[in-house]
Amino acid sequence: METILELKDIRKSYGQKEVLKGISLEVKKGEIISVLGPSGCGKSTLLNIIAGMLDINTGKVLLNGVEVTTPKKIVPIEKRDLNMVFQDFALWPHMSAKENVIYGLKLKKTDPKIIEDKLEKMVELLHLQGLMDQYPSELSGGQQQRVAIARALIMSPSIVLLDEPLCNLDVQLRIEMRTEMAQIFRQLKTTVFHVTHDPSEAFAMADRIVIMDRGVIDQIATPQECYLRPKSKVVAGLLGAGDHIKCKVQRHEKDSVDVIVGDDVLECLSFCKGDDVEVFFRAEDCHFSKTAVENSFKIQVIMPTFEGSAYRIKARSFTGEEVTFLNDSELKTDTVGYLQVPKDKLYAYDALSD
Repeated sequence: METILELKDIRKSYGQKEVLKGISLEVKKGEIISVLGPSGCGKSTLLNIIAGMLDINTGKVLLNGVEVTTPKKIVPIEKRDLNMVFQDFALWPHMSAKENVIYGLKLKKTDPKIIEDKLEKMVELLHLQGLMDQYPSELSGGQQQRVAIARALIMSPSIVLLDEPLCNLDVQLRIEMRTEMAQIFRQLKTTVFHVTHDPSEAFAMADRIVIMDRGVIDQIATPQECYLRPKSKVVAGLLGAGDHIKCKVQRHEKDSVDVIVGDDVLECLSFCKGDDVEVFFRAEDCHFSKTAVENSFKIQVIMPTFEGSAYRIKARSFTGEEVTFLNDSELKTDTVGYLQVPKDKLYAYDALSD
């Protein structure tokens, strides 16, 4: 499959602080890549380098096989075959929706008939009927987002860059728009480089997820692989495995370990080599039992909180660490029982690893 974007050992520093520490990545034609990571991990810096808004210290950016960024040369954004959708939409307030959408085509002196044909397709694709004569201030957030996407897609760029495009929308609208955007991009076979801090947004849109932390890539894989086999503590925590307990390893196997939690033994997926580990898991993967069952450890309830569809229970293990889990019914404070977690939902990492 044809490579649209290639990043080769990209390094970027601000003074003594190295923000990107050798990023290498290939994006194939028609692929949707979501870059996910905590604030300060370098994902927005990487996006701005691809767009041509930042220089680099070392490395290369190739777009359609042509170098566009090196330490000595930057091809300006207007001369790159890409377009960008910003988190604040960046629509011209003095222009109508139509004028915003066709702005790039008019700048290129495109034939008026071609402009009208392309505009008609965008209006239909993004459900913008009846909105073309309105100004941004007269449009809802979702409508402004559709106009911004239409403006990017009408240019038929090799790649579309998305800079946290849904963060300014309310929760329900974000859910609707991420699904619709993914459907449109796949329908048009658009290549997309998408930056977000929201895992659910990345899951909904991406063919592959790139998870970054402190200027490096921790994992590149499908959403399913990242979720089910997170390769580091950072990935596990970012993708919902917020509970973790420190343990000693009793037995090592090729892909699994047995760990000791008080008087109990748990079998876990192994991402570790040492004997001192941290075991991560998700609240929704736990099952409460009044008696000991397979792959469970003893806990005591600290406080239940009702969350509508379930109770979120804060508890303490008998090694003294706090954990949370979901339960269909309320559990009274000081209730003692066992928390069962399936082996393939327990992830063991070296205690001293990042």
